[in-house]
Amino acid sequence: MLFDQIASNKRRTWLLLIAFFGLLALLGAAIGYLWLRSAVGGVLLALIIGAIYAGVMIFQSTEVVMAMNGAREVSEQEAPELYHIVQDMAMVAQIPMPRVYIVEDPSPNAFATGSKPENAAVAATTGILQIMNREELEGVIGHEVSHIRNYDIRISTIAVALASAITLLSSLAGRMMWFGDGRRSSNDRDNDSGLGIILLIVSLIAIVLAPLAATLVQLAISRQREFLADASSVELTRNPQGMINALLKLDRSEPMEHHVDDASAALYISDPKKEGSLKKLFYTHPPISERVERLRHM
Repeated sequence: MLFDQIASNKRRTWLLLIAFFGLLALLGAAIGYLWLRSAVGGVLLALIIGAIYAGVMIFQSTEVVMAMNGAREVSEQEAPELYHIVQDMAMVAQIPMPRVYIVEDPSPNAFATGSKPENAAVAATTGILQIMNREELEGVIGHEVSHIRNYDIRISTIAVALASAITLLSSLAGRMMWFGDGRRSSNDRDNDSGLGIILLIVSLIAIVLAPLAATLVQLAISRQREFLADASSVELTRNPQGMINALLKLDRSEPMEHHVDDASAALYISDPKKEGSLKKLFYTHPPISERVERLRHM
């Protein structure tokens, strides 16, 4: 059952990434149709911008994310228990030893980042080190190490980059609508063809709704990878109850005091903002009750 879940989640994530590129291409086509006189040219421009964003994020993600979250790197002497658990989980997962970081925050949480196992890093808050026993910490670190082993960190980084590119393109298109000369729309009024009007409306809708759709796809990717990492952690520790107990403690925790931006929030094992008023569609993480239920039925 575990391997079936892993395979299913991997397929779904790749489908979501394809949807991301499709959304980026659609937005590019809309911009190309309205202002560049070429939908194909707009698609190429959008894909180039997306590739540049993804490349920059992949090569600089570890340092940027750790700095954004106020994490400091620690040695084996400074945090021996955390260091040894990360070391043990990395050995079982057969990946290089990640760098270890600590975030000074009383709320229990953890995350991993990096573009590949060779430059990955794991961070834990001071709060999680205080309230969890070794079995629970192994479950949490096993979850983060699984993100590294499964290349979730790279997929999440690409998703953040593509979402940022879509937001940038949509913002530029919006400014061109307000302050530009509306070149395509004025030309299309000359022929008043039904097809021209339909394409104009579809293009405008794509520009307006693309950022929202990008956010939904990004969150869907995050939710799928959380289920996969939970299952993979149990595979590493052979202790589902330790992971379940850790999740239950995370569920009862308070939001993080340290500011966490929206791009980083999806990286944490548990929603650091605890924004329970949001609808399920906009959660960065699956409900912990659902994650626990899946683990109990493994």
